[in-house]
Amino acid sequence: MLTTFKAAAKKCPEGLKVETNARGFKIVLDEPEEMGGTNTGMNPVEAILCSLGACQSIVASAFAEMQGFSFEEFHVELEGDLDPDGFMGLADVRNGFQEIRFTMYFKTKESQEKAEAFADFIQKRCPVEDCLVNGVKFVRAGVVRE
Repeated sequence: MLTTFKAAAKKCPEGLKVETNARGFKIVLDEPEEMGGTNTGMNPVEAILCSLGACQSIVASAFAEMQGFSFEEFHVELEGDLDPDGFMGLADVRNGFQEIRFTMYFKTKESQEKAEAFADFIQKRCPVEDCLVNGVKFVRAGVVRE
């Protein structure tokens, strides 16, 4: 059975600042000043990296016991390569990330092999990674003039 998640994004009056909302939780997104923003929040592609790391962390915590893996602490460091000239229309290059790299850190007494197997499980189970790796069908449901 499918579950529909909903979110909204509204442009703020200042610079490129945007306020997003899902289930009453708000995140402010913006661009650095050198990109025309007011630097009051992370930019959307940084938020993608954060979403991926958060999703991997949630999967690790939610499924560790079921997978017979134990850890005291877990964190992920992520980075992605993007050429801003695509977004700015200055070059005919991809607008989005060309590569995302991440390292998972486990504070654990488990073996390296077991940690790598659990990391493989996390990657296979993570919905955000699935969206990024396999793509998602995009459907514009409408354009409304008010």
